Amino acid sequence: MSKTALITGGSRGIGLGIAVALSRQGFNLAINGVRPEPEVQEVLEQLRANGKEVIYCQGDIASEEDRKSILARIKEHFGRLHILVNNAGVAPRERNDLLKTSRESYDHVMDTNLKGPYFLTQAVANWMVEQKSLDPTYEAQIIIVGSISATVASVNRGEYCLSKAGLAMLAQLFAVRMSEYNIPVYEVRPGIIKSDMTAGVTEKYDKLIAGGLTLQPRWGTPEDVGKAVAAITSGHFPYSTGQIFMVDGGLTLLRL
Repeated sequence: MSKTALITGGSRGIGLGIAVALSRQGFNLAINGVRPEPEVQEVLEQLRANGKEVIYCQGDIASEEDRKSILARIKEHFGRLHILVNNAGVAPRERNDLLKTSRESYDHVMDTNLKGPYFLTQAVANWMVEQKSLDPTYEAQIIIVGSISATVASVNRGEYCLSKAGLAMLAQLFAVRMSEYNIPVYEVRPGIIKSDMTAGVTEKYDKLIAGGLTLQPRWGTPEDVGKAVAAITSGHFPYSTGQIFMVDGGLTLLRL
């Protein structure tokens, strides 16, 4: 019986890279996104080409009602969930100096990037505990997709950095809490990834990468992150709960 993975923000960018990797690995997929289903139909068919079931769970993870409907859809269709990949996130609508960050921007970013994942993880974790109590052979994992912005300060998007720093602690907290049930929790921390989120700063990062910002002189790709998540979900790291998997081309390695 195939296992099921929920990937938030899984219809584009890094989330789609993860979805492709997990579909190739044999997982049934629940793809979450905010766009109407007809707009992502081509993506869903691409994922279904690997022979597994793929459903779309439209909803905004910042919304409590939407979080409930996402899980209700998965329960109705699959009945079980083995992998949660908390990937959905937003950048500030405008990059503003730290001294000028608006409360509206702060709330928008934190609601989607931190509050939403916090309470979605809480709901999924409780469901995983329930599944484990009914079936001792049940295995599950929780994966948090964070960012190097958890530790690398960008003063023109402070609210984003704060949200990612919070996600890093979220992964640690749930790793501690879920250890009682032998359900590991991991963080995958991407660096500069070529996606729609970074499209507006392509020229900036092209120059920085050419100047040696990363040890590996290229952009990261959604496929790079997907491979890391697939390696974790393959079960090859059963004794590594709470660990951070860096996918940043060596950007955060300290150098002299």
